[in-house]
Amino acid sequence: MYVAVGQFAVTPVWQENARTCISFMAQAARQGAALLVLPEALLARDDHDPDLSVKSAQPLDGGFLQILLDESARNRLTTVLTVHVPTTPDRAANTLVVLREGRIIGQYAKLHLYDAFTVQESRLVDPGRQVPPLIEVEGLKLGLMTCYDLRFPEMALNLALTGADVLILPAAWVKGPLKEHHWATLLTARALDTTCYVVAAGECGTKNIGQSRVIDPLGVTIAAAAEAPVLIMAEINPERLALARRQLPVLHNRRFAPPQLL
Repeated sequence: MYVAVGQFAVTPVWQENARTCISFMAQAARQGAALLVLPEALLARDDHDPDLSVKSAQPLDGGFLQILLDESARNRLTTVLTVHVPTTPDRAANTLVVLREGRIIGQYAKLHLYDAFTVQESRLVDPGRQVPPLIEVEGLKLGLMTCYDLRFPEMALNLALTGADVLILPAAWVKGPLKEHHWATLLTARALDTTCYVVAAGECGTKNIGQSRVIDPLGVTIAAAAEAPVLIMAEINPERLALARRQLPVLHNRRFAPPQLL
């Protein structure tokens, strides 16, 4: 299975961001990808207004996703991204959505909110309450995560133990001291913890690092981006997955109970 990962700098104008998304979707479909992963919080972003993502929140039947669903209906590509969806006045859920053939086939509200370093995501965003469902694409099962979820190995392990072959991670990883090192290290660690492929899309721009990556189940980076907007492609190979799990049977060698959501 071929996967595509698109990264770009989100603008303050949701219509412009939607056009960028559908351009990536069309390009990925033309190049034969079965899956496209886009970054986190794609409705709107402004360096001078940190609350714009929530202020711009739209319902799942809003204009932004309708544009993407119209493009999705034109092919069999599965597309993963996150948007902010209103919950109560002035608050939203950071919601991952999975699009296929013009429909939303899966969704997940981010469990771990980024209350770390100098950011407090929970000030305006409500946390999710459920572990995301697995999504199947071409016989492979995808586990869904969002950005800060990456720092919690129990979530990745929970997904792997329920059958995930691939971990999908839209992100807007914020720049800062050691943050690029953390990103690369944690992506590799989650692949090795779970013997899953990891497909991570990072938003780029003045405040986020970009650096989208695809990492195989033995921790090898098989595709990577730098800091600029780009679409990258990689192959997810079930034989490589099976080999990794024979050579490194960590899912079977565990001595601890499976993690549970609090």
